[in-house]
Amino acid sequence: MTDWTVDSLARSIDHHLLNPMLDDRQMVKGLAVAVDCNCAGVCVKPYFVGMTARLLDGVGIRTGTVVGFPHGGSTTQVKIEEARRAVGDGAEEVEMVVNIGKARSCEWGYVRDEIGGVSGCLSSHGVKLRVIFETGCLSDAMIGQLCRICNEILPAGIVSSTGFEYPGVDGGDRETGNRHLSMMRNLAAAEIGVKAAGGILTLDDLLSARACGAVRFGTPAPEQILEEAAERLEREE
Repeated sequence: MTDWTVDSLARSIDHHLLNPMLDDRQMVKGLAVAVDCNCAGVCVKPYFVGMTARLLDGVGIRTGTVVGFPHGGSTTQVKIEEARRAVGDGAEEVEMVVNIGKARSCEWGYVRDEIGGVSGCLSSHGVKLRVIFETGCLSDAMIGQLCRICNEILPAGIVSSTGFEYPGVDGGDRETGNRHLSMMRNLAAAEIGVKAAGGILTLDDLLSARACGAVRFGTPAPEQILEEAAERLEREE
């Protein structure tokens, strides 16, 4: 017996439209897919936020975007300015990539100030922040420390991955990704939602991440996942 419906899954999905190869026509088509699927939100490239907010106005799908994407290497002030511009363009949710190099250097004061600075900018406008960890680049101890910092700042959510691959980095498989999700859920404060992103391409990918405590799922393939969900429910009837 399943504890989900197609609609409940749809309302936990963000349609990710972040591939640099997507042109404007494909971006608009992707927004239409999100509407057809009744997704919770979309996450679009920063330059497309204004267009997205206009096209999705009144349809109940949240406009999201990214800051410091995908590598997290921008300065703190640049990230704050990106966040401010995203809000001005109509973003309702913002996902910021932590400075991966600073996290790997264990410069936690820098990381804390960066997350706090972007969080403060967004919260003053009533906009939600999610912090992207890029867990495949980090040790378990680093992931744990990021969770503790987020417990101090209390962003709306934390995200496992950008979905981009890094040559020579181990940990891109689903099993490792789920272990990281479980760790994030266990260490983060209850009010911080966990989002799974990267490699969520099938229904089983989503359901296994959900079993690890994720409540939001970023994917470029909502249609395929929801079609698979409908077919599975039909077989089980």
